[in-house]
Amino acid sequence: MKTFVIRRKSNWQDAAALGITAGVSARVGNEEMPDKVRWIRSYVVNEPDGRLGTVCVYQATDAAALREHARRVGMSADEITPVADTVIVRDDPVAREETFA
Repeated sequence: MKTFVIRRKSNWQDAAALGITAGVSARVGNEEMPDKVRWIRSYVVNEPDGRLGTVCVYQATDAAALREHARRVGMSADEITPVADTVIVRDDPVAREETFA
């Protein structure tokens, strides 16, 4: 599998709505597409319009699998960018650990 970054802009009104979608996303990835899509992590961002968006790290067979996953979940995949390399300077800070996988 290849690693990708996905930008999802202004998809959620609040954290509760995001949490519901995250549960569906994990289920679709783990149960329906486990050989094509693997969710690694997401960063939730505040959008200029007051809604929430995300920057997500996924592994997938290709961008088409990520678009199919997003379609099944009912969320956008506004930008899908292949990752060329990873540079880790520090571990991600964890304010609140929540697992959906």
